[in-house]
Amino acid sequence: MSVTVTYRRPPPGTHPRNDDAGYRSTALRHPKEPLVIIPHTLSEITGPAYPYGRMQATDNDLTRQHAGEPIGERIVVEGRVLDEDGRPVPNTLVEVWQANAAGRYTHRVDAHAAPLDPNFSGAGRTLTDERGRYRFVTIRPGAYPWRNHDNAWRPAHIHFSLFGTSFLSRLITQMYFPGDPLMPYDPIFNAVPDAGARQRLIARFDLNTTQPEWALGFTFDIVLRGSNSTPMET
Repeated sequence: MSVTVTYRRPPPGTHPRNDDAGYRSTALRHPKEPLVIIPHTLSEITGPAYPYGRMQATDNDLTRQHAGEPIGERIVVEGRVLDEDGRPVPNTLVEVWQANAAGRYTHRVDAHAAPLDPNFSGAGRTLTDERGRYRFVTIRPGAYPWRNHDNAWRPAHIHFSLFGTSFLSRLITQMYFPGDPLMPYDPIFNAVPDAGARQRLIARFDLNTTQPEWALGFTFDIVLRGSNSTPMET
């Protein structure tokens, strides 16, 4: 018996606008020509092939990648990668990068007058398991100024990149923390027009994920497509 599954397209306003007046650099980032539709072929369905053997035990623990402990509030971030029908997507490469507790990236172009942490590089990666689950241990990032407009500060956030078998392209999004007072003023967060879709970018505090006397826990599920999809950067 054959089953026909209807693809649920995300409603308008789910993903950020290509050209957002509040977020000035979007004018330099989106395509100016019509998109070229690339059909799925055997190479997309069967690839890519990941170097699974090269994943290190500390790749998903950003607090154990150096000789000492990083400065800041230790947190655990975990969740699931799901398709539009709520099914887990295993063997997805999930990568994260973020600022340190003082709001500074370990990157040569970051000139923010905040200290670097020699024990924190701010990048990690992991693969989802058979249930689509991932887990990171890291430091809660700090806010930082970004000069987009007068007195502009980015709320605390973690960047996520996802790629896996049958992915046509790498997917990128950002995770925010509940109750951050900077979110109403942030043009990047508010580049997603739909309020409900914006809420899907905010992690949920999870007492079950929280480790007693060690780290607060947050849950952030990522839905790849469909009407409940997580907003992605274009």
